[in-house]
Amino acid sequence: MDLSTAGLWDEFGGELSPADPIFRSFGMRHCFYGEVATLKIFEDNTLVRELLSQKGQGKVLIVDGGGSLRCALVGDQLAQLAIDNGWAGIVVYGCIRDSSVINKMDIGIKALNTTPVKSIKRGEGQRNVEVCFAGVHLKPGDFLYADEDGLLRASNRLLIN
Repeated sequence: MDLSTAGLWDEFGGELSPADPIFRSFGMRHCFYGEVATLKIFEDNTLVRELLSQKGQGKVLIVDGGGSLRCALVGDQLAQLAIDNGWAGIVVYGCIRDSSVINKMDIGIKALNTTPVKSIKRGEGQRNVEVCFAGVHLKPGDFLYADEDGLLRASNRLLIN
């Protein structure tokens, strides 16, 4: 895919909201985009597994983990679920684990950092709600565009070549 967030910004800047440049890239897919699906959770990745177990249809999963660095919300098993079910990518406002394995997988993931600590499992959190982090508001149905330069949010799908 020849996606360039810089090119999108040059062409559609007035229609885009940039996320603060706080994310690290993981996985072999450095560029990804798609319609947004959201989760708002805190140190519990039960809903992440539930959603990634469903058909992604090219969507991007946005996981608002409250910015916690105390545990990982996505690991190699969940990354594989995302691949198997057709998700375009994952953005985690929090941590991931198994980064050396994920970096060899055909998935694009943006996250704050890594930690070996796994999350708790209580099944708590919210689906399909507006989330706000890194200076950007994201809601289900928005579109997210990601590459090595960063993340851009649009309220509608942009016509890109």
